Amino acid sequence: MAEISAKLVKELREQTGAGMMDCKKALQESGGDMTKASEWLRQKGIASAGKKSGRVAAEGIVGSYIHTGSRVGVLVEVNCETDFVARREEFQTLVKNIAMQVAACPNVEYVKVEDIPQHIVAKEKEIEMGRDDLGNKPANVKEKIVQGRIEKRLKELSLMDQPYIRDQSITVEELVKQTIAQLGENIQVRRFTRYVLGEGIEKEETNFAEEVAAQMGK
Repeated sequence: MAEISAKLVKELREQTGAGMMDCKKALQESGGDMTKASEWLRQKGIASAGKKSGRVAAEGIVGSYIHTGSRVGVLVEVNCETDFVARREEFQTLVKNIAMQVAACPNVEYVKVEDIPQHIVAKEKEIEMGRDDLGNKPANVKEKIVQGRIEKRLKELSLMDQPYIRDQSITVEELVKQTIAQLGENIQVRRFTRYVLGEGIEKEETNFAEEVAAQMGK
């Protein structure tokens, strides 16, 4: 994969309005060719999505998903700019798919990495710094390894960084950007709640084998 300079990423971002990480990925996919990278972003709908990301999105819907067996339920709020788009089938399908994604990812706790509280980040760093496999490494090497591991861990907690369950080649963030390009409005996943049946309830532990033996002895 081609090494992409920060200057090239910045130039593509200014040209397309797409995010830094999207621009870097586009350049990597295009071998550093600006024209091809710009085309890649347009094909993914990312260039137009980037330009809309700063617009206010205060409309939308609260969607839900109940998994088969009714043991897991999800509520998710997704915002758009107008009530007209909120009623569109494409938008409502997106919301349903995001709710299903949350149900399928029990480790996801936040919408974006930026939403993760600093004390959680600090705790993750403390855990990683204490791992045995880093013991004999120089401080600068240890810091780099730990940073990489923390970034990976934080993405595991972030909904937008998850591979989309219906198409593993894209992330949830890319799915949202594709819908932004399709509907022409800024769309934001605001929040979600996952309910797991019995979660947090202390259940009485029983020994099934002993129960059966006791019943047979009566």
